[in-house]
Amino acid sequence: MSRYEIAFSGRTVPGAQLDGVKANLARLFQADAQRIELLFSGRRMVIKNNLDAEAAEKYRSVIERAGAIVEVVDMDAPIEEIELAPPPAADPQQPAAPGRLQVAPRDGYMAAFADVEALDFGLAPVGADLQDDKPEVPAPSVDLSQFSLAPVGSDMGQARAEPAGPAPDTSHLKLAD
Repeated sequence: MSRYEIAFSGRTVPGAQLDGVKANLARLFQADAQRIELLFSGRRMVIKNNLDAEAAEKYRSVIERAGAIVEVVDMDAPIEEIELAPPPAADPQQPAAPGRLQVAPRDGYMAAFADVEALDFGLAPVGADLQDDKPEVPAPSVDLSQFSLAPVGSDMGQARAEPAGPAPDTSHLKLAD
């Protein structure tokens, strides 16, 4: 006996209004708006699994009446295995640069990266200092011959503090008992 799963990818019945479909599914699944938005994210979401054929068809028809298109998948169907092509042999006429690794494509997708040279990273021995020493920075060569020092105590042109005004007259104030 085959088992089926119901999967949804965000597709709606042609002519259905998206807001109406969302409202129908929210009512059908008794879910909040956040969960319904998650259903319409574009990713394939399994709604229900381990159903028999009759229950899977019932789910499909109810959800389709709500305005959404679901996929009914036989869980017991054999999975097709794909054999990848072997990577092409290394070209002996084009050796990799020293300290570099040549990336060989494993399939058609990786063939776009065939000409990429990757750095050859190694592991340092235990206790090795991984940071390079900082180079000694020479002191800048600045000509200060045009400047001179003023004698101690001389006026360097700082702004003088304004003298404080006279103290206010407080002779008319008395302390109360």
